[in-house]
Amino acid sequence: MDKAQEINLVVRAITQEADGVIGLTLAAADGQDLPVWTPGAHIGLLVDGGLERQYSLCSEPEDRRQWRIAVLREPESRGGSAWLHSRLQVGDILRATGPGNQFELVDADRYVFVAGGIGITPLLPMIRAVEARGAQWSLLYGGRHRSSMAFAAALEAYGERVRIQPEDQCGLLDLKAALGAPQAGVAIYSCGPERLLEAVEATCVGWPEGALHVERFRPRPGALEGESGSFEVVLAKSNLSCQVREGQTIIDALDTAGFHVPRSCGEGTCGTCVAKVLEGVPDHRDSFLMGKKRAANQTICVCCSRSLTPRLVLDL
Repeated sequence: MDKAQEINLVVRAITQEADGVIGLTLAAADGQDLPVWTPGAHIGLLVDGGLERQYSLCSEPEDRRQWRIAVLREPESRGGSAWLHSRLQVGDILRATGPGNQFELVDADRYVFVAGGIGITPLLPMIRAVEARGAQWSLLYGGRHRSSMAFAAALEAYGERVRIQPEDQCGLLDLKAALGAPQAGVAIYSCGPERLLEAVEATCVGWPEGALHVERFRPRPGALEGESGSFEVVLAKSNLSCQVREGQTIIDALDTAGFHVPRSCGEGTCGTCVAKVLEGVPDHRDSFLMGKKRAANQTICVCCSRSLTPRLVLDL
């Protein structure tokens, strides 16, 4: 299996988008057009000695000359955001993977967008797309302080469809008011910190299956924990079998066996490594699969999930 598409990017501009948030304008280092992408897509940046971190594209898909991302400086950075904020300069070359998209914009009669902090980034191209097609939509955008909320001024141009509510001024977001009563034909998109996503999920319990779409930056608390015994993984298409050792991930075991599965986050949040399950019962450790898709046990995120049965057969 081929590795994920890689590209060299040159940093064309670095801008201050909000307190603790920088915007990066990136172009292909060879001057060629950048790959095609759709709203909700992300890229992986290889930074600080090989760390890969994912960032949502927030520019316009039609512009093949450049990509834009926004990077929050995380107080507990594992190296990615701190390196980009403190070390990166205009003209530097970055190695990137992607674009990939597990947060696709679906067709709907109406859209409700709920963003928290830097979670606004994947929603920006979606808002432009639904606005261009004349669809009904609204955005509820929260953050700790107004000064920390990137792109707030530009979003205000949409008028009453956008509600910007800093927590220090407005308190917690009123999700019930924003979402209204459950109804068919509505797509809800949310991205932001875990406490916001948990609140959105709780508010959407009575909504039709598939109405809610969320994107996480980190795994759910405790998601990666659990028993870590060994089991066998069989790749049906490739006629390959390998043993996943105690404490080893499926994706690492497959790498050792010479089979590469595209991956990005390594924590079960992005969905890049999802594989179809033909036999066996997954032990889901991801924070990506939701609802019926998770309960059906027909897919698995091989970067972090395991097996509840001695043998797991994948459609790879």
